[in-house]
Amino acid sequence: MAGRGDAKGKRKKRSSAASTPSDKIGSETGDPTGTPIGLPGHTKPSHGGGVSKPSAGLASGLHLVATPIGNARDITLRALDTLGRADVIACEDTRFTAKLLAIHGISRPLTAYHEHNAEKARPRLIKRLKKGETVALVSDAGTPLVSDPGYKLVRACLNEGIAITPVPGASSVLTALVVSGMPTDRFFFAGFLPPKSAARRKVLAGIAEIPATLVIMESAKRLPASLADMADVLGDRRAAVTREMTKKFEETRRGTLSGLAGYYRESGPPKGEVTLVIEAGAGKAADGAELDRRLIEALKSETVRDAANLVSVSMGLGKRRVYTRALELKQVDKI
Repeated sequence: MAGRGDAKGKRKKRSSAASTPSDKIGSETGDPTGTPIGLPGHTKPSHGGGVSKPSAGLASGLHLVATPIGNARDITLRALDTLGRADVIACEDTRFTAKLLAIHGISRPLTAYHEHNAEKARPRLIKRLKKGETVALVSDAGTPLVSDPGYKLVRACLNEGIAITPVPGASSVLTALVVSGMPTDRFFFAGFLPPKSAARRKVLAGIAEIPATLVIMESAKRLPASLADMADVLGDRRAAVTREMTKKFEETRRGTLSGLAGYYRESGPPKGEVTLVIEAGAGKAADGAELDRRLIEALKSETVRDAANLVSVSMGLGKRRVYTRALELKQVDKI
């Protein structure tokens, strides 16, 4: 699952063998103690360790289990029960998942399932599921299938009549959305943007006028350039950059797209996982007739470039889109 659930970018290497869990998972996930969920003074739970039949009390089929996006304590009791009783846990990185399980006293067989081995691993999982086994699917962080190819396994299960059970929990998309200060009644999740500017701008142009708050994943190192493209294509909308959510150094920086682009251009790319939340296009992007009306009026006294700049600022639209339309109007003699 290349997207590392709904929080991470693609990994260059994957591991298919579990390693010995390390106590370092505590600090990595924002929990400095590495303590499992429970009241102070309670002993570490032992999910699965004393169960005679691992899947006892758990329906057979594929269970989609959400895991923490940063803080190891952000996991539900139901998720712990499912992971502790599954016949096998399919995960992106067995070493990473083994650390999380160790914190919560869980020891179950792990098998790697990610974009690099999915074509070969999927038939093996389907075979086990058809035998009546219970498989828990997790990502490294967050809810599986969000920004990763896990949906192909779900589709294969549906084609075989295998039951699918969701076990909801943490999501970086919703976490960023609720802390952003943007409207939450309607939102559009655009996933990860292309790494190249030209392709990125094309995608942004396609979502520019969606009347909903936009939620976008981005690589930290590409953030300054991406924000600059967003300001140009989407217009200078309000936005929030969230990073390292639920971890020790979590941060949410709010402002306009141009202001945020300038900040990260000067300070450099941030560290950690980044999710952007951007103001909706509704109200910012007027219909084509209004754009044409303003451009025609401006072109009576201004050059194409100056007219496009004036209109893009006044309407909150991307400069490139407005400039292209101004050229079209000039060429068809609408002025």
